[in-house]
Amino acid sequence: MKIGIIGGTGKMGAFFREVFENAGWVVHVSGRSTGLRAADIARVCDVVMVSVPIRETVGMIRSIAPLLSEEQVFCDLTSLKSEPVEAMLASRARVVGLHPMFGPSAGGLSGQTIIATPARCDPATLESLLSVFRSQGARVTLATPVEHDRIMAVVQGLTHFVTLGVAETMRRVGMSPADTLAFMSPVYQMEMGLVGRLLSQDPQLYADILELNPHVPPVLEACEEALSLLRRIVEAGDTGAFEEVFRENSKNFGEYCQRAARESDMLISAMVRE
Repeated sequence: MKIGIIGGTGKMGAFFREVFENAGWVVHVSGRSTGLRAADIARVCDVVMVSVPIRETVGMIRSIAPLLSEEQVFCDLTSLKSEPVEAMLASRARVVGLHPMFGPSAGGLSGQTIIATPARCDPATLESLLSVFRSQGARVTLATPVEHDRIMAVVQGLTHFVTLGVAETMRRVGMSPADTLAFMSPVYQMEMGLVGRLLSQDPQLYADILELNPHVPPVLEACEEALSLLRRIVEAGDTGAFEEVFRENSKNFGEYCQRAARESDMLISAMVRE
């Protein structure tokens, strides 16, 4: 099989170049520094994969969609799925949206999750593509594009928003991680680690994740209402109301609470040993 990765000279494109080379596929890449153009990829490869920044993805898809035939597979790697998949469906090709739930610094696919949103693809062709990921240890989750974007509004949108909110709040109260180092518990250290990890990356990526997903605004509205409620309860000193909110959320999380406690205990033990 021959795959062409548009944007294959970027970090994520290079990651998947190695994934497919490991699977024995012939891999062609196009990018700003290559002689091979996106149109060349579209004309000669069995699988055409778009790996460009989120804001450029739909435009790139639309520019090459007319070049693809029914025998080809059209994929993208962006963090949003509804609009890119809709754009790919304008081609004659088989269509499979993909979202790797990890960054290009991952050491490989083992233990990682890839979400697939097949929109027009026969089972055999789909399996031949997804087996590349599964054979290297990845978990593949199937979803519709709309379901993907709705859940990502929480998994990515809400969590990134709250994480950035923690950093902005600390800045506003005049406190940095350095001020708190001597007071850190392992749990707080893990929280600060997530904040620092986010802030060490590309702000444009996180802006796109939050701004371009149409399911994010209602989630952020619910977040604002939740924080407002909690603030009123705390400022009023209403312990009974606080405990009720706490219990209702514990019930909503269900058995995951115990799993989270076990897994975080293991992380804490590892941190303390270091």
